[in-house]
Parts: sequence; structure tokens; C-alpha cells
Amino acid sequence: MSREPRTQSTPNPHRATRTLARLGGAALLAGALLAPTGTAAVAAPAPDAAPAVVSGGPRDTDGPCGYTVTPDEPAARPVPLPPDPRRTPDRGTVRVTLRTNHGPIGLVLDRAAAPCTVQSFLHLTRYRFYDRTLCHRLTAYPTLSVLQCGDPSGTGSGGPGYRYADELPTDLPPAPTDPTGERRLYARGTLAMANAGPDTNGSQFFLVYADSALRPNYTVFGSVDRGGLATLDRIAAGGVAPTAEDPAPVDGPPALPVVIRKAQRHHGR
Repeated sequence: MSREPRTQSTPNPHRATRTLARLGGAALLAGALLAPTGTAAVAAPAPDAAPAVVSGGPRDTDGPCGYTVTPDEPAARPVPLPPDPRRTPDRGTVRVTLRTNHGPIGLVLDRAAAPCTVQSFLHLTRYRFYDRTLCHRLTAYPTLSVLQCGDPSGTGSGGPGYRYADELPTDLPPAPTDPTGERRLYARGTLAMANAGPDTNGSQFFLVYADSALRPNYTVFGSVDRGGLATLDRIAAGGVAPTAEDPAPVDGPPALPVVIRKAQRHHGR
């Protein structure tokens, strides 16, 4: 890697700092970008807004997904480990709507593509982990166009207090913008997990609003529906929030702040 952009300090020095690297001018997503210093954390729901968190539970799950507690990276919002049955559901789709201040973003989760990821995402949705959270990062590179969400702290370094293994895609076509053949096409409408390296999936995810070129190191677990893409387009049109150091940035908090007011699963669909 030729260089890395500046990063800010994180409130917890033990938490993995996720950064954006560049290679030959092409953007490569490596996980979450730390939000600028001073970004306010979003308030957690009222105590009765979610099911009670069970204390004294197992440190790790014993099922095939192997959700693993991360003591050095505690949960940004209290949540227990996901269920991890012996047979993880791996068929069908599930619809979830992210109700944002800019309109709904409909998601179609694909159990066959990433059963453990879908299981975790639905678990976090059930516990209202994503409710009243900021989408902390927007990118507008020619080869990387995503909105990143899923951290209740609003900093880009927060997660659910656990991690789990990658479920990497194997059928993505080569990115036409990458002559090396190393990157794959994460097409417009793709829903994928952000990470801080191999097998570090947690709660952060990204929504692709324009075709992007990435190494196939990010679990794809669904797609954004047509109405959701219209909402993403409105957010992307606002651009990235300028700073004193960079009046025209292509990576950082959205200029139009994005709040997920509620993540809602649709049963029976």
C-alpha cells in the first residue's frame, strides 16, 4: 500500500481502528473510517425499548457460527450473543427496512449467501441495536461508493461486543476498472459487512450505491431494494461533509447526517 489517509484517535485504544487504504489510486475498503473528533454518540434506547440482556451467559457460542466475545472491544450498546443453533437457517430471504430520516432503505437478506451473518443481523435488529444510530461514513471515490452504518457510538470503531468468521463471496465478477484482476465488482445495491481484517465481522455494514471495486474480502449478505437505492442516491447527492483541512472530501461523514430511526424486520415475507 502506497499510503494511508490520516486517522483520528479512538475513545478506546484497545478497539481495532478501521481505516481506508489506497493502492495505485484505487480505493480499497478495509472496514470503518473513524468519524471526526467531536461526533456525538447517538443515545441508546430507553431501558424498556428492547428485550432484556441476559447476564452471565456463555463467553462464546458452541454452534457452527462460533460467535466470539471480544473483551477488548466491548459492545457499543448492550446486546447478548446471537443464537447459534446446530443447524443455521440457510434458505430463503428476509426483508428488513431501515427507516431513516431521509426515507426507508429496504434490505433483502440472503440466508443462502451468508447464513451466520443474516442470523447476527436479525438478532441485532431484534434487540434494536441499530435503532437511533448514525451512518457514520460516506465514500465517493470513482471505485468506491458506499454508505457505512451499524455503530451505535457514531465513531466508526464501535461494535456488538462479539465477532464471527467471514462468509466470503466466490461468484463476484472481476471489476472492469481493475486491470490487475485482484478486485471484484461489488455492484450497486450490494449489502455487505465491513470488517477490520479476516474474521472480524461485528455489526457494521455498508450499502453500495454505485458499482465499486474491492478485493473479495467482505461478506455479501443481501441487497438493497429499488426504493432503498433512491434513498441512498439522495444521501449520496449531498456529498461528504467538508472540513477545514479538506473542503471537498470524498470520504467521511455524510454532509446530510443519516440516522437510522428504526430497523424493522418484516415477518412472513
